[in-house]
Amino acid sequence: MEKPSIPEVVIARLPVYIQKLNQLVREGQESVSSRELADHLGVTSAQIRKDLSFFGGFGKQGTGYNTITLLESLRGILNLNQIWEVVLVGVGHLGQALLSYQGLSRQGFEIVAAFDNDPKIVGKTIAGIRVLDVNEMQENVCPRRIPIAILTVPAGNAQDIANQLIRCGVKAILNYTPVTLKVPESVRLANIDPVLSLQTITYYL
Repeated sequence: MEKPSIPEVVIARLPVYIQKLNQLVREGQESVSSRELADHLGVTSAQIRKDLSFFGGFGKQGTGYNTITLLESLRGILNLNQIWEVVLVGVGHLGQALLSYQGLSRQGFEIVAAFDNDPKIVGKTIAGIRVLDVNEMQENVCPRRIPIAILTVPAGNAQDIANQLIRCGVKAILNYTPVTLKVPESVRLANIDPVLSLQTITYYL
């Protein structure tokens, strides 16, 4: 069954709601109103109600939302009620930081393979993962059908690596390289470029 067409901006806000709901659950708050969420997150209560309405009804007029129920529902919508295997290509400073970042595993993302072409890095074990040579990538990734890849490779290698990963069945790529990758429509691409973000910020300073 095809998923209904939901605006991307709505999907992008759901993890923010989840983050706040996780905090409220830890604090023992059993229910929350759209106004409370709005005050916490800097949006309007109408916006929150509109966003949630895309996925059905979650609360009752005047009583708000059950915090745990809403949290579990949103996690289900984002397919977060499972462990997602991830392959990391590029184990420089950023790649090593990602391998060591425990927040990924706590949120259901497990880096299960890592690759690089630097002889000083290949063969090392970082955060429990042995770094393999990038030339061994296809023989190790293709049989496992790992769905998600993170790229932190030099710009000149990014497209070739992405092509190899896609041929191995990768369906989503988190791209830290300063390159606009060309991928099929069936592959989801998310770009993260801290420099571009900083350059946007400086406009307001």
